[in-house]
Amino acid sequence: MKPTDRSYLEVNLPPYLQHDIDALQQGLAQDVLYLDCLYDELYGSINSAEWDDEITHEQAAYLREKYL
Repeated sequence: MKPTDRSYLEVNLPPYLQHDIDALQQGLAQDVLYLDCLYDELYGSINSAEWDDEITHEQAAYLREKYL
């Protein structure tokens, strides 16, 4: 049985992926005009990390669901 709190899927992410998550969160908080760029960067980083086996498919799906 998996825990209902799935935050464990955000532990030990590649630095570039964590950076893009942080940048998106900061952009949302500051209501910047280039949110589309931040979303695109994060989308690409999630895909790259998944394709390079740096994160699991489950992590990638979770991150897409949560942030995109």
